[in-house]
Amino acid sequence: MEKGIEDGVIRNIKETFSLPDTDLKTYSPLTLAFIGDVVYDLIIRTLVVEQGNAPVNKLHKRVSSLVKASAQMELYHGIADMLTEEELSVYKRGRNAKSFTTAKNASISDYRSATGLEALVGYLYLDNRLDRVLELIKVGLERRGTGAEAKKKEPEKQVQQDCELTE
Repeated sequence: MEKGIEDGVIRNIKETFSLPDTDLKTYSPLTLAFIGDVVYDLIIRTLVVEQGNAPVNKLHKRVSSLVKASAQMELYHGIADMLTEEELSVYKRGRNAKSFTTAKNASISDYRSATGLEALVGYLYLDNRLDRVLELIKVGLERRGTGAEAKKKEPEKQVQQDCELTE
């Protein structure tokens, strides 16, 4: 039987490359955020590209407006009431982690909140719970007013608003 995404991306990667199972609690919150950043970015890029062809610079502006620290902080606040105790604990570990990098264009508060969200995304991804990641991001974007439903209403206006935020 052929493996598919429904089998779990992380499980397929581990099997293909013969990687051992690792206790997720042994990963530092910044390591979780490191992988979570990429997973979050890939999901957002997929959503933006699937809205239709556009010049790459416009795609980049749209993605940037959704992956910047302040947008991730807003997304977190949109889903905070949905988190389990375990998820909230992972978020807090990420938010409170001592990072050696500084925020480029964000407040310390936004940067830390974004790191917490990325740690949560990384944790859920490594735990083979991509469905939960997608659920949280979908609800967060909808509550923020940038989800698929918002795009169906006034896509040009929303893209223009998001691009203005990044210019």
